[in-house]
Amino acid sequence: MELFIAMSLLPLIYAIFLLLKPIYQRKHQSCYMLAYECYKPTEDRKLDTELCGNVILRNKNLGLDEYKFLLQTMVNSGIGEDTYAPHVVVSGREDCASLSDALTEMDEIMYGTLDGLFRRTGVSPSDVDILVANVSLLSTVPSLTARIMNRYKMREDLKVYNLSGMGCSASLVAVDLVRHLFKIHKKALAVVVSTESMGPNWYCGKERSMMLSNCLFRSGGCSMLLTNDVALKNRAILKLTCMERTHLGSNDEAYECCMQVEDDLGYTGFRLTKALTRAAARAFTVNLKVLVPKILPLYELVRYLIVSYRRSNKTTELEKVGVGLNLKTGIEHFCIHPGGKAVIEGVGKSLGLSDYDIEPARMALHRFGNTSAGGLWYVLGYMEAKKRLKKGDRILMISFGAGFKCNNCVWQVMRDLKDGNVWKDCVESYPPKFKANPFFEKYGWINDETLGFVRLD
Repeated sequence: MELFIAMSLLPLIYAIFLLLKPIYQRKHQSCYMLAYECYKPTEDRKLDTELCGNVILRNKNLGLDEYKFLLQTMVNSGIGEDTYAPHVVVSGREDCASLSDALTEMDEIMYGTLDGLFRRTGVSPSDVDILVANVSLLSTVPSLTARIMNRYKMREDLKVYNLSGMGCSASLVAVDLVRHLFKIHKKALAVVVSTESMGPNWYCGKERSMMLSNCLFRSGGCSMLLTNDVALKNRAILKLTCMERTHLGSNDEAYECCMQVEDDLGYTGFRLTKALTRAAARAFTVNLKVLVPKILPLYELVRYLIVSYRRSNKTTELEKVGVGLNLKTGIEHFCIHPGGKAVIEGVGKSLGLSDYDIEPARMALHRFGNTSAGGLWYVLGYMEAKKRLKKGDRILMISFGAGFKCNNCVWQVMRDLKDGNVWKDCVESYPPKFKANPFFEKYGWINDETLGFVRLD
């Protein structure tokens, strides 16, 4: 009789097991951020107004028209005088950068941020289970992760991954990779190193669509420590709640709008075309269609369906995305990739965001420039330094990258955050009270039409 009862209970026990298994798996597949560390170069690498002008003048391929174009672009870029350039640019060797220069640039960023990360968290490099590095424009042998592994003498069973060619959106691609790896590696610690190789990729030609990158991109990067160990939950600063990735690589226009190419003179650079805003708008729209139902309450979704039929046609492609959508019903903070003034303002207008909402992205662009894949974390750092992030708040990260990609995710703040991080020595002066433009003050004469007869010798 007892055997019969035991046999009868087995199906019930098995059914209970099947019901509880997904709950247990979700519990151990969480992705927590324990800390992040942004890179701050030394003061001797600041790209101020005078140095910017000197760098432009050093390019003997430029005529007055190209010179004027670059100066006008800098005036309107939204970038200040405190951004940082690679060593090879500061020293005047941008046209002959070597592999050694590239590796030195990477070492400073990777080791500088990793040293700070391990020191801040007390985690030993030997405790790390997963290592991901994303650098789009530099692929070395041995790999950059092997370089990191050798420097810190990490474990032989460390799982390493190198991502290249992903562009400005690579950081969230790396985080998503870790999120998926956490499904099979229990109680794991993962480190993501996110940066870009700027020095060897400084454009020395004269094509306008390729000169834009020199005006926007600057040195920077970030390392972050992630875990799925619930025992470390109380030490976490953020929890990843949602991630959506969109890739338009099959569309020719989107594929070609951000591309590393050689110009007619053989100079390698990064070409940015006018189709970029259309590609960004298309990718952003596709991404939001999937993401929004997961993060907004039902009443807001119903309201949006009603008002979406009344959209204005007097906006740009990027500004049309999400018009009438109130993301603030499900999101408190917006971490927009500081790719450029037009991108930040276009996303802000499309989502109906206030100046307060887009201030972090604007200030990150002004202070550090477009640091490519590392840019999002300077924006996050600004929010934290300004003590905006409170326990329970939700942060929407919005990133765009070559391919063309739009990768967005939502983080939940696990505790009140107030670390000054990379902003600690200057956050009190942001946003600037006076919006004087040093580039215009020094080079405003270039817009004087009466000087049209001037030619550069």
